[in-house]
Amino acid sequence: MTQPDAFMAIADANRRHLLEELRRGPKTVNELASGLPVSRPAVSQHLKVLLDTGLVSARNEGTKRIYALSQQGFLKLNIWLDQFWEE
Repeated sequence: MTQPDAFMAIADANRRHLLEELRRGPKTVNELASGLPVSRPAVSQHLKVLLDTGLVSARNEGTKRIYALSQQGFLKLNIWLDQFWEE
């Protein structure tokens, strides 16, 4: 099985929207779905991709699942991108 590619994950506009929403703070699937013109199951599928790439983390809180940005996942992207900046 291949490692999910974070760049492929962020290529999708819906996933970028989810990341932008999570930048404002942790949210549930229902909170995230309210801002998108796609179904709640579709939002869950997008979140699964972001989880698999390490860009998002999730924790259970009672019956809810709370999603948040993962700084570690973005650190890997930043390290890779930094090699292209002039020193």
